Amino acid sequence: MTETEIRALAAEVLAGIAPEADLATVGDDEDLRDALDLDSMDFMNFVIGLSQATGRKIPDADTPRLQTLRSLVAYLGG
Repeated sequence: MTETEIRALAAEVLAGIAPEADLATVGDDEDLRDALDLDSMDFMNFVIGLSQATGRKIPDADTPRLQTLRSLVAYLGG
């Protein structure tokens, strides 16, 4: 997946969890949970949604690697 595709997918998954959250307002190195006011359950649902949408298993141990847009793009693009 390209960076553009990953960002679009992340925005789509996020819209299903927190429709009021705007991923476009988040800087590349900001913590997604803090910037979008996501609680731990919302963030876990976001990770599950990314996993389902990509068909890629994301182990719980890898969730810290999805905390920022930059790290999320690197993880899913790698």
